[in-house]
Amino acid sequence: MSTATPSAEAARAAAPSPLRKPLSTIRVPQPLVLVIFGGTGDLARRKLIPAIFRLWQQKLLPEGFAVVGVAREQMDDEEYRRRMKEGLAEFATAPTDDEWAAFGGRLFFGSHVFDDEEGFERLKAQLKEVDLEFGIPSNRLFYYAVPPQVVDEISRDLGRAGMICPPEYPCWTRAIVEKPFGRDLESARELNTALLEVYDERQIFRIDHYLGKETLQNMMVFRFGNSVWEPLWSRNHIDHVQITVAETVGLETRADYYERSGALRDMVQSHLLQILTLVAMEPPASYDADSVRNEKVKVLRAIRPMLGEDIDRETVRGQYTAAGDARGYRQEDGAAPESRTETFAAVRMQVDNWRWAGVPFYLRTGKRLPAKATEVVVSFRPAPHPVMDVVENERPAPNALVLRIQPREGISLFFEAKVPGLAGRLQAVSMDFDYATAFRDAESPEAYQRLLLDAMLGDATLFARRDEVEAAWTLVTPILERWEASGEPEGYPAGSWGPDGADRLLGEDGRAWHQP
Repeated sequence: MSTATPSAEAARAAAPSPLRKPLSTIRVPQPLVLVIFGGTGDLARRKLIPAIFRLWQQKLLPEGFAVVGVAREQMDDEEYRRRMKEGLAEFATAPTDDEWAAFGGRLFFGSHVFDDEEGFERLKAQLKEVDLEFGIPSNRLFYYAVPPQVVDEISRDLGRAGMICPPEYPCWTRAIVEKPFGRDLESARELNTALLEVYDERQIFRIDHYLGKETLQNMMVFRFGNSVWEPLWSRNHIDHVQITVAETVGLETRADYYERSGALRDMVQSHLLQILTLVAMEPPASYDADSVRNEKVKVLRAIRPMLGEDIDRETVRGQYTAAGDARGYRQEDGAAPESRTETFAAVRMQVDNWRWAGVPFYLRTGKRLPAKATEVVVSFRPAPHPVMDVVENERPAPNALVLRIQPREGISLFFEAKVPGLAGRLQAVSMDFDYATAFRDAESPEAYQRLLLDAMLGDATLFARRDEVEAAWTLVTPILERWEASGEPEGYPAGSWGPDGADRLLGEDGRAWHQP
């Protein structure tokens, strides 16, 4: 640990700003070394290094900046640079020779770190050499791109080696931890406890890349920056809310992970509940990290818990079966022949507070569905007095607001209009906002660009806090336990919209899923 004596001015500069800066304010972080544990893995090659390179191209990184990748493989710096350059060419944009000459020299590899007890001392010495080369004042951002079971071990080794600066020091240390944050409530608490033995909560950034997507970041602006919507955003006008995360792919190469996870752990506990909190939260007192996260936690704590037979009524689990050329889940490479792992999950949730009492939130996610889409559908209550005499007894369909998170980001408002002509016929029409069309000259940053930059700046607004993670697991763990103790998941043909039970979940309420 650094023994430098902190000055009051340096300590103030190192501390995160108490208020989130305006979105129009672009800041450059203080000099730092980004250390990626799992530095040769798929996440590093596909997402992290491309995001870092793009930030560097945009001049959003300080002159004093370097990356040290750490993994169990053995290689030198040049080999690591070659691999990362290949990753850029494959998953992003190949750098020019001049760009690579300037950027590639900032990449290093931490060899032999995991070989013995002295490994982290060698890493510490290597980081000091990098500090001297680039003029970095011992600032560190540790990225845990590793399985959760090794996060504890790495954190303890960093602590024993004195590589973590306390918050009051002039140098700063932050840690980005990838999902999953545990497998259930107990393991999530254990992971949080292990991290908090070496870090302060203010130093921990639990990342969910969905929160870096433009449409989700726009959610608060859309709700709280436009007076037309907020008066309608409650049980008085909204009938129900649907949140869908649909994937067309199957298991692919993730059998080892997915067999231990399933759709509920992989998607509902993190992505879908995060989206739900942004839809349902109250306006924060201010837009600093803690105020925003306080409101999200209030939503999670207001969701009605489910136990026993309630879970049977309120949830559906499915597993895709063979259809056409597509194999069933159990025939996929790496899947157990009698696997009960769910590839589809649907949940009906109730937020028991003043704003949302009586408004169901329907969440669903699945693999091998007909379309790749992530969207929120806000369905409004029907008109109280239908214009039956004008439209020949046709009942107008409820208005709906659709927020498309991916792949085609935008917002659509569906409402009823009379078809021109003498007959009184209705037809649903839409008003559409599309990001790519409306902002032709504006580049939408990839999610990891935003989140990496925010972590470097110390802005935790888009990251999960400990109580937020544990509140989500408190809701999901009883469902996991019930499913593990019950029978088989309901089958659905690959390429369909999921098991019949998902349609019944809404059908018994007189509603139907919106299909992207």
